[in-house]
Amino acid sequence: MQYKIMALDIDGTLTNSEKIITEATASKIMEFQRSGGKIILASGRPTMGIMPHAEKLDLKKYGGYILAFNGGCVIDCRSGDILFQQKLPLEVIPEITEIIKDYPVGINTYEGENILVGNMINEYTELEAKINGMGIRFVNDFADYVKFDINKCLLHGDPDIIVKLEKILSEKYKDILGIFRSEAFFLEIVPKGVDKALSIDRLLDLIDIPTEQCIACGDGFNDISMIKYAGLGVAMSNAKQPVKEAADYITLSNDQDGIAHLLKKIVRKGSVLPDYKYSVKK
Repeated sequence: MQYKIMALDIDGTLTNSEKIITEATASKIMEFQRSGGKIILASGRPTMGIMPHAEKLDLKKYGGYILAFNGGCVIDCRSGDILFQQKLPLEVIPEITEIIKDYPVGINTYEGENILVGNMINEYTELEAKINGMGIRFVNDFADYVKFDINKCLLHGDPDIIVKLEKILSEKYKDILGIFRSEAFFLEIVPKGVDKALSIDRLLDLIDIPTEQCIACGDGFNDISMIKYAGLGVAMSNAKQPVKEAADYITLSNDQDGIAHLLKKIVRKGSVLPDYKYSVKK
């Protein structure tokens, strides 16, 4: 099989534990692109949090793509155009802020170069800002302030509380919102139907590349759909167990240059010969 395009999650997949793309990984990705392959950076991060990695990998030069907000906004790096996006219904914001007001969690969205935060700032807020290289701006009345188009909100707090809120919000908004954990302490709130696999499928249709020629690599719960969807679904060895069970193959961890290791096995003809893998279907 000739693989023409590769979708990469960022945190825990493309980057190591220090949130850095190593030179070994970058070198193999550049080789893949020079041989005609395309790269999709598919992350729950906002666009501003993905852009530095897109620039490091020269996606503008090679015609790569950004899937920000778990696919809620898809950007052509060469032209800078938004190919398609889904917007969160703003009428739910006051309701959600009312539900969470007595819980020790923060709620945020994104405005320019800042993470816009309501309810409270905690250690997870600061982690989100650090991961994305963005500033933090707290507003006293989050619901009143957010009157502009947004692609998602994020709740952040103690994992036990996040699980509780996931259940509450999923039941209340099951028909109009997607509610899921991207980390134990992060609860994503996105428009219904936002999903990495669905956005990749729509993108591949636009650029006329069949699913079978797509590789998808990830480590988190929000990567499962694209791993199942792709012609070759790859999980990192540091991935959660359900992610590994969804994958065709397991590569080395993000701290062992797992993406570079996989790409070494993709020769110019497109054959994949992974020597560090096992079938989780056994």
